[in-house]
Amino acid sequence: MNYILFDGPVREHLLPFTFTRPVADVRIGIMTIKEKWEAYLSTSCSYQTEAYLQAKFPMVLQSDNIFLNGSILPSADLLQNVKGLKEREVLKKDDIIIAYRSANVHSEGDWSGYKEIVYDFDLFQVKNTWDIFSLNERALQEDFDFLTKGRESRPISKTNSLICPERIFLEEGAKVEYSILNATDGPIYVGKNAEIWEGSLIRGGLALCDHAIVKMGGKLYGATTIGPYSKVCGEVSNSVIFGYSSKGHEGYLGNAVLGEWCNIGADSNNSNLKNNYAKVRLWNYATEKFEQTGLQFCGLMMGDHSKTAINTMFNTGTVIGVNSNIYVPGFPRNFVPSFSWGGASGFSTYMPNKAFEAAKVMMARRGVEFTDADADILNHVFEITKKWRNY
Repeated sequence: MNYILFDGPVREHLLPFTFTRPVADVRIGIMTIKEKWEAYLSTSCSYQTEAYLQAKFPMVLQSDNIFLNGSILPSADLLQNVKGLKEREVLKKDDIIIAYRSANVHSEGDWSGYKEIVYDFDLFQVKNTWDIFSLNERALQEDFDFLTKGRESRPISKTNSLICPERIFLEEGAKVEYSILNATDGPIYVGKNAEIWEGSLIRGGLALCDHAIVKMGGKLYGATTIGPYSKVCGEVSNSVIFGYSSKGHEGYLGNAVLGEWCNIGADSNNSNLKNNYAKVRLWNYATEKFEQTGLQFCGLMMGDHSKTAINTMFNTGTVIGVNSNIYVPGFPRNFVPSFSWGGASGFSTYMPNKAFEAAKVMMARRGVEFTDADADILNHVFEITKKWRNY
């Protein structure tokens, strides 16, 4: 069977992260949503996404396909229902299209030619940007259980102090020395060739993905995901970093999500709680206004390739777009559009040619090429986000 993950109607609610990736490429827990489906299905999946993303995230269409909602995480019950679909059947829960089987892509709307199958179990779905960190504890536990079932952790160095060691798992090549690891409140997963340097304080849940590093004295806790090839230090609480990003120095990051290729300058901090303890509102690209999250704790949402200078400060519930550079002292506004350059005293447009020069250098340091497909995606993002830049 050929499986294709489609973006669905939540895509705009997951911007700025889905400016540069399909919905299923969002990381939550240990794996991306696509990686979870591939692990459960034991086969590869492709994407049905925006046209400008297809060169980098292509769709493989065959004569018989099952299309899966890329915002929904797999489970054993869901897997059984998906695999049981027959030609021109659609699996639904209330008004949510979970999956359908067809030879062709079906346009949203009229499903009259399909037999409807009702899904009666719990559905685990990422609908909003803040779900990525607020649902991370559940996703991390489910990924940990799936990935470690029937396996043994690599030996953990006796230089460490461990609490609940049965909930700590090290993959091949992982290194942890002279640190405190407490898995009482959640599992601790250290990926292949990932490292936790001396003097770190880790309180689960934590997913430290392949080749990621916690530098000396890092303080990480519940539930936090550090994506592949990322580097972190300082204090990190209930945050998700997709991959290839750096928060390499002191400073606080809490209830936050960072995309790929971000860099947080030394002693940068975000607030995650308002002084009056009110629920946090967050910029929503879909409605083009600030919307209520229902959360008391909500920090920073930062799209791919965005960066801060040292001592940068963010108010509670701040959204930064793609390829923005924040460097002026003081608190910038709560919504910074993509390709912005500046800070509290004002912004100018960060032109793509300059942004691409920085991206090429940063990516080359990690052995990754900045491709024509990357440039085309970011140029498209620059054009479609012009309406929010008033400078």
